Amino acid sequence: MLISIVAPCYDEEDVIERFHDQVQKVAEELLPLGHDMEFVYVDDGSRDRTLAALERLADRDARVRYVSFSRNFGKEAALLAGLRHATGDSVIVMDADLQHPPELIKRMVDLRADGYDQVIAKRTRTGDSVTRTVTARLYYRLINRLVDVELVDGVGDFRLMSRRVVDAILDLSEYNRFSKGLFAWVGFPSTTFEYENAVREAGRSSWTFRSLLNYGLDGLLSFNNRPLRAALHLGMGLLLCAGLYTAWIVGAAVVNGVQTPGYVTIITAVTGVAGVQMIMLGVIGEYTGRIYYEVKRRPHFLVKATNVKRTEGRAACDTTKDLIP
Repeated sequence: MLISIVAPCYDEEDVIERFHDQVQKVAEELLPLGHDMEFVYVDDGSRDRTLAALERLADRDARVRYVSFSRNFGKEAALLAGLRHATGDSVIVMDADLQHPPELIKRMVDLRADGYDQVIAKRTRTGDSVTRTVTARLYYRLINRLVDVELVDGVGDFRLMSRRVVDAILDLSEYNRFSKGLFAWVGFPSTTFEYENAVREAGRSSWTFRSLLNYGLDGLLSFNNRPLRAALHLGMGLLLCAGLYTAWIVGAAVVNGVQTPGYVTIITAVTGVAGVQMIMLGVIGEYTGRIYYEVKRRPHFLVKATNVKRTEGRAACDTTKDLIP
């Protein structure tokens, strides 16, 4: 069985060769068991010499396949490119910064032999700050009440997928991708095991608070239309409140005579309703913007350098529009 390791890279010059050495050792351990391995690296427009490092790896190891983007298109695009260029019977997605321990690959392969199409590694929150742990738990509790799939705290991209799972994900051609949700949406028999997250070996994470917030919003909006329904319900609730308030004012005028309205009440009502309107417009705008990007049908990424030929493997079937010769 051929196993593809897919590793998105962004500014990983200092760690990529150590990562490859470790996964290469695992590959040597699996070879006597009848498992061969290929390594698919996707350089997501790195600002350092990550591409040069990948070229060196390809020169010394014929199993290395690399794709380098013309600019930074984001991790979702890098994941898609890696899956398109992976030719293995099973595909393992993992980060190149060694926060996903390569020694867990063998455990994944063993569980795959039990018939699971997805073998998912769930990291514990050991070592995380209290603020981050509480925030993550609140987010997952909220989002699972809203979205159409179940998202599990600690479950990310680190997983093994069978070929039919990979093909199912590649059939989902949407532009606004949220892979964590897509992996859950396609289903198939799955199993999960826990591991302790490792410390990043080198460099700094590109995930800022703002990018994490935007990623969370992507997850919220990609798998349901409940925010639009909530905006409708909120508008109806405000209309009901306005009607009740009007009835109360009319009743008070009939009983006590006409009185001068309170300035504070008017300002508070106007400000509150205006704020709700802006929120509803923002929700509608988010969905409209996603439709806008879907309709344009731009490619998910553009490639400036690769050692993968167009006619090579399964990648050739649907990636020609994303490749620059």
